Amino acid sequence: MNLNPRRHEEPEINVVSLIDVVLLLVVFFMLSSKFTEEGRLQVRLPHASAVPSATSQPEPLVVTVTQGGDYLVNGRELINSRPDTLRSALIQQAGADRNMIVTIRADGRATQQSVVTAMDVLGQLGFVKLDIATIKSHAQGSS
Repeated sequence: MNLNPRRHEEPEINVVSLIDVVLLLVVFFMLSSKFTEEGRLQVRLPHASAVPSATSQPEPLVVTVTQGGDYLVNGRELINSRPDTLRSALIQQAGADRNMIVTIRADGRATQQSVVTAMDVLGQLGFVKLDIATIKSHAQGSS
């Protein structure tokens, strides 16, 4: 009878080949993946110059948005700030001409919703040429 137990060796797993395969997969996926985000909103930023462009329109259509969200069409204040009132004032001022350039002059402290509402009403009426009035910042040139 053999009373000395056999020496049991610990089983070993050779992971060198597994590491090679995983490293190869990581390199493959890094090289084959796209790093652009397809779902991002594409925004074309506007350009402004110090010299305003000359317009050939005899009387331009100007929509002004005040700080409180009220609208003025060609300097005339509307009775309320509802989109229907703005729509009827724009129809009255522009008539059937939808190719004219419309300038939106919004106060810097006006809410974004007020400006978007004015742009939405103009778009629903068929105006496609919209300008947003800005002023040249004095902080750019001075030190």
